[in-house]
Amino acid sequence: MCSHDSFSFWVDEQAPVGPDQKAYVKHLVAIFRFLAKKVMKKWSMTQNLTFREQLEGGIRYFDLRVSSKPGEPGHEIYFIHGLFGHKVRDGLNDINNFLTIHKKEVVFLDFNHHYAMSEEHHHYLIKMLKDVFGHKLCRIDVVEEITLNYLWDNRYQVLVFYHHPSAESCPVMWPGCKIPAPWANTTDASKLIQFLETTLGERAKYGSFHVSQAILTPRVKTIARGLVRGLRNYLVEK
Repeated sequence: MCSHDSFSFWVDEQAPVGPDQKAYVKHLVAIFRFLAKKVMKKWSMTQNLTFREQLEGGIRYFDLRVSSKPGEPGHEIYFIHGLFGHKVRDGLNDINNFLTIHKKEVVFLDFNHHYAMSEEHHHYLIKMLKDVFGHKLCRIDVVEEITLNYLWDNRYQVLVFYHHPSAESCPVMWPGCKIPAPWANTTDASKLIQFLETTLGERAKYGSFHVSQAILTPRVKTIARGLVRGLRNYLVEK
């Protein structure tokens, strides 16, 4: 099981708008300030479970978008989805604590979007991943060899997919091409189902993992029509 925009169960309304947002969104926030951020919050939070609760609920693949805070000193990295969330280090530590208790559990961490990050930020994050997980990190190998028995025999519990050239020389950072995640980008459930059926049929039989994004994606007009209701009520619970 997987979660989308993982760990956006909490976002900081006091922090600046994230660099993942388009210029017109930043402009609207500059005009309407906290009112605009309250609307953004309703559409940025894609789940309400904490790190630990997601793991206990069976989530094993995490879709991660990360960013530095422009203007902030140092190299701290945060989860992001419109607004800034928790520090990445806090989330990684929670995952590691869970894995230390549950020796046979395995997680996939897919760092597929990076914002406002220099080479120094990437090196900082990659080092953080190594420091937190240590020997639990699975080395890059032939995908077909990565069975549960293989992982258990080698005491591997974490596969990290890092979609940036900064990780190319690191043997425990799998390249993003090894886990394609085609995106339907629709609010129409029937189109989503057709897309999933098509992409499942077209996926490579060998050489990579595969993610099926069974999600409806709000567009600008969707948000405009549901300003008060928000993501949960408009696309999930109607």
